[in-house]
Amino acid sequence: MMLECRRLYFSGRVQGVGFRQSAVELSRNLPVSGQVRNLPDGRVELLVQGEASDCQTLLRLLQERYRRYIMTMVGEPAPFIKATGRVEIVR
Repeated sequence: MMLECRRLYFSGRVQGVGFRQSAVELSRNLPVSGQVRNLPDGRVELLVQGEASDCQTLLRLLQERYRRYIMTMVGEPAPFIKATGRVEIVR
């Protein structure tokens, strides 16, 4: 069991296209926790925590759905968060 917590930044045309809601929906069938929010500079930030393979699955699903919109995705390790069992939109 390898838990991880990662903060990811997506740039491109990722605001106003349903990206945050898709992150919530795609994560519902995965045992992950986290938050997703728009940033003032036009990027979307996703904080995701769970088994490394489950986090990777969520990222793969997002990349597949938004491949035409994502220009770059940059990730970094993040401090662990309280596990809620879901990804929530933060405004």
